[in-house]
Amino acid sequence: MQNTPILLSISLLIAVAGPACSAASPFQDATGTVYLDANKNRVRDADEQGIEGVRVSNGREVVVTSASGQYTLPVDDDTILFVIKPSGYRTVIDDLNIPRSYYIHKPNGSPKLDFPGVAPTGPLPATVDFPLYQVTEPTAFDVVFFGDPQPRDQKEIDYIAHDVIEELTGIDAAFGVTLGDILFDDLSLFDSFNRTLSHIGIPWYNVIGNHDINFASENDELSDETYERVYGPPYFSFDYGPVHFIAVDDVHWLREGNKKLYRSGLSEEQLTFIENDLKHVPQDRLVVAMMHIPLVKSTPWIEPRRERLLRLLESREHCISLAGHTHHHEHVLMNAQDGWKGARPHHHIINVTVSGAWWSGKPDEHGVPHTMCADGTPNGYTIMHFDGQKYLLDYKAARRGADEQIRITAPEVVALADASKTEFRANAFNAIPGATVEFRLDNEAWRPMTKTENETDPIFQTLFNEEKALKDDLPWRKLASPLVCPHLWKAALGEISQAGSYHIQVKVTNPNGQVLEGDRVIRVE
Repeated sequence: MQNTPILLSISLLIAVAGPACSAASPFQDATGTVYLDANKNRVRDADEQGIEGVRVSNGREVVVTSASGQYTLPVDDDTILFVIKPSGYRTVIDDLNIPRSYYIHKPNGSPKLDFPGVAPTGPLPATVDFPLYQVTEPTAFDVVFFGDPQPRDQKEIDYIAHDVIEELTGIDAAFGVTLGDILFDDLSLFDSFNRTLSHIGIPWYNVIGNHDINFASENDELSDETYERVYGPPYFSFDYGPVHFIAVDDVHWLREGNKKLYRSGLSEEQLTFIENDLKHVPQDRLVVAMMHIPLVKSTPWIEPRRERLLRLLESREHCISLAGHTHHHEHVLMNAQDGWKGARPHHHIINVTVSGAWWSGKPDEHGVPHTMCADGTPNGYTIMHFDGQKYLLDYKAARRGADEQIRITAPEVVALADASKTEFRANAFNAIPGATVEFRLDNEAWRPMTKTENETDPIFQTLFNEEKALKDDLPWRKLASPLVCPHLWKAALGEISQAGSYHIQVKVTNPNGQVLEGDRVIRVE
């Protein structure tokens, strides 16, 4: 998929542009207008007015357009100019539902790498104009979040189509976001993936992941060239309704000795952008930071950049963050132990992955692997409901009902004499720390359950053990090693006076009032 210019007026103005950057003068000023594209032809006509107060960035500085919609920003030979979409407007959205609100300035193009980057863009145009379109954006809206679709090949893109895309087609959501690892190293698949995803039918933003970079690059600065060709800036921000969203690039590619590898980290340029961006966001707005690598429980961060990011997020009265990467689902309330110094804990969500455990496990009758996440969570996605400063995250298992929220693991049959001490487990996939977890038998009184410590999900552990017993003779991709499950509870059945069939009900009440429920029937003989 080539990076075709979205601002049609640019190509007409290159002939009158100033000289390209020289080695002695690496920066020059880019100017342009953010305007209301009344006739939707993506060219600023003489009668189309500029829009005042729109933020525009070069990835470092953030400026606000004048009364006539004009801006000026410095650029060098590797700069992406982009609009920070304001509430009540939309940007250009292409045929694949990808927002296009940027202009890439790389006069010489990208260096030759394993996967193509940006073609030479030539001299800086005399004006770089950005069209916007007025829309109605409600206070309350939904956003779909994907963690790590991560297809290795076309076959796994087809898994994604059948597992999640088909059931999401036509969803009434404002937009969707992939939280990194869009692909699994083969960057030639971007076009096919985007075409498949486009069938959902809503604008779709993308965060860069460690499997979306060009490994042939010798440094972090050039590792994003293919991603930039396809999606534009690797970090950016936008408003929707009363909420401010920031897409963070926290994958830092580097060389250590003879090895090339990634670490969790941000460039100083990006941190400067985030700081400048937040200066323009009122404190009464909810800020949602979206990244690939979690702020906790993952690859070590490059310090002090993590510290600076946390300090910036702490400056907000209302702020949450989401990540992917670890292929499990967990709500984390970050506190001082995690390096968070804010007055209240920070809600950090490690989102369930579309690929689950990397498209592993035995295929079902449709040929799609069960690919359960290593904490026992079925693969899937989440839907975040926003309403002003309020938010609520719903977990959705792929191709299962919306009520698939708790998996109860219990013996099929229990001896009456052993019932009082027989334990069962409840994996509450979307439980938040501090949740109240209770169970009851056949509508009796609710009784508390105990959170487990250092236990894996029993179903996933059983599947893993069965695969291990088969050794290497597997006709499918083997499962990942089990993870300690962060949302697993246990309880004993208690005294049962007579044999029969019993209904176990489990209820989880999250601190935000969200209620999750699960059921299982057992026999006592």
